[in-house]
Amino acid sequence: MGLTEKSSRHGEIVSPMAEVKSAMTGFMREFKDFQSDIQERLQQQESRFTMLDRKSLTAARPALANAAEVEAPHQKAFAAYVRTGDDDGLRSLDLEGKALASLTGDGGYLVDPVTSDTIQSVMNSAASIRQVANVVNVNATSYDVLVDTSDVGAGWDDETSVSETSTPGVDRISIPLHELSALPKASQRLLDDSAFDIESWLAERIADKFARAEADAFVNGDGADKPMGFLTHTKVAESSWSWDNLGYIATGTSGGFDPSEPADAIVDLVYALGARYRANGTFVMNSKTAGAVRKLKDGDGRFLWSDGLAAGEPARLMGYPVLIAEDMPDISSGSYAIAFGDFHAGYTVAERPDLRILRDPFSAKPHVLFYATKRVGGDVSDFAAIKLLKFAAS
Repeated sequence: MGLTEKSSRHGEIVSPMAEVKSAMTGFMREFKDFQSDIQERLQQQESRFTMLDRKSLTAARPALANAAEVEAPHQKAFAAYVRTGDDDGLRSLDLEGKALASLTGDGGYLVDPVTSDTIQSVMNSAASIRQVANVVNVNATSYDVLVDTSDVGAGWDDETSVSETSTPGVDRISIPLHELSALPKASQRLLDDSAFDIESWLAERIADKFARAEADAFVNGDGADKPMGFLTHTKVAESSWSWDNLGYIATGTSGGFDPSEPADAIVDLVYALGARYRANGTFVMNSKTAGAVRKLKDGDGRFLWSDGLAAGEPARLMGYPVLIAEDMPDISSGSYAIAFGDFHAGYTVAERPDLRILRDPFSAKPHVLFYATKRVGGDVSDFAAIKLLKFAAS
């Protein structure tokens, strides 16, 4: 037997080269198996990463996305209720403990947040006292305001004595909340049209009706099942003003401005208001009154009225902003057509943040009624912060 050969277990002679080839073949087979195993594991890992990325992207989407039911379950369930009356989605959300879906005790479902925010935005931008008043959200049936009706006593002290101070007067003003309702209607055929944007339509109709009703009540409301308007309170001449009354300045002429010095009444009105209120003062009048006021000039022939310099900026009268509120009275004999004051301090609007809707497909067939309600109240909260201009001789 030579050096280049060796015996196998069965007595066969195997060359070293054949043995090397056999070993290399086995190694390559095992390497390919190893490579396939690695490739398979890499693919599995990549699939896992892809799934994680999708989940991350889904979680990062805006909460108001309309397409994903998991991202806006209440909005989709609310849309189904409005279109077809199917409230199963809203009831299932209620069972899951989501307060937005709750059926209210007196009927109706809470409006979805997107529609509610749209309505609130329109109401805040409407030509109403709400724009300049103090607006607070409450969860009770009323809102109480505590106001100091007299200055707190103060004195100078030395090292050996302390001066006595008077006790301030405190007035509690309770603002009850009243139910404000709107009743827009649409045909079922229109609701069945998937291209019809029911949420925007509903928000627009509700906001318009709410805004108009509120605007009138905040000025002229009598407090009976509605807010108390500031013009409803007792009015007295500024020279005899006392708490619980609104002070007024007279123009000196019945039903108009004084013919010789028409601008004097505006100046007197501004300075009838205390200095701490004037810094945040706003004029309130309707369009007809504004048309007459913008013609007034001072002693040097300059107009008292100036238009806003930028889009959306209010006009100014004697440097103070003007709110055009169409529910203010026209200029007439004895009317209080112009108000001036710090309405943020002087008038408070209290409201519940929730807004609810009850769908009624029966009362106005073939139309569907939507009974929308919210609770809101309003009243004067500081009688020293608002002054009126009376178009009368005295």
